[in-house]
Amino acid sequence: MSYLISLAIGIAVGLLYGALDFRSPAPPLVALVGLLGMQAGEKLWPMGRQLFANLMS
Repeated sequence: MSYLISLAIGIAVGLLYGALDFRSPAPPLVALVGLLGMQAGEKLWPMGRQLFANLMS
């Protein structure tokens, strides 16, 4: 299942790169910002889910 999710996200990012007219692979600064965003999202998702659960209870 994680392979399918990874493929779907890769396709979505590829579409976004195409819409923004970036080359593939992305320029180094764009790639680093993307990696930073991935790391931030990975950390923020559990925090947001916990905050939402606390607000609903």
